[in-house]
Amino acid sequence: MLRYLYASDLADHPKLANTMFCDRADQFKARLGWDVTVDDKGHERDQYDDLNPLYVIWEEPDGSHGGSMRFLPTTGRTMVNEHFGDLMSGPITSPLIWECTRFCLTRGAGAHVAAALMLGGGEIMQNFGVEHFVGVFDARMVRIYRMIGSSPEVLGSAGTGRDQISVGLWHFDPSAAEKVADRAGVPLERSRQWFDRAFGSENTPAFARTA
Repeated sequence: MLRYLYASDLADHPKLANTMFCDRADQFKARLGWDVTVDDKGHERDQYDDLNPLYVIWEEPDGSHGGSMRFLPTTGRTMVNEHFGDLMSGPITSPLIWECTRFCLTRGAGAHVAAALMLGGGEIMQNFGVEHFVGVFDARMVRIYRMIGSSPEVLGSAGTGRDQISVGLWHFDPSAAEKVADRAGVPLERSRQWFDRAFGSENTPAFARTA
């Protein structure tokens, strides 16, 4: 199932949080060889995890992490503006654009997990009035995005081949929602139920409530 949790809520879901940060260490440090920090708990965390981001997490039946993404509004600090500005024509700052980073899948995750995460991203766009996501991705993700029908507009790239890093912009395509839902094996009605259970009828993001 999909969970929508702010960083401040993770303490209430210790197994889910622990396995998410461990899977991030496994993916970004061990498998991809990124220059990221792993603490003595085996967790991959960075400074943006301290800004109370919103996580969309696929939770496995045993309560462990299957995949996740991290979201922050671009009206505040973001990774893309602070570290990848050279790939864009200027900083991205808009209440209608959120940053999406740390797309992570546990080892052996099926294609349905990636699709479910994209479905969760679509729920955020529809219900929070977000028009675009911006994020950084590497070459391996191009095939995954194409497979699940959620390819971004590329704003800029650096490097070549497998080492290429790009900044992309995603928008919500209503016509693609059914396709993504089918790949996720999640009916659109159930996806909305999961979202409503997390945020209630007001559907107001914490970023806006605390502004």
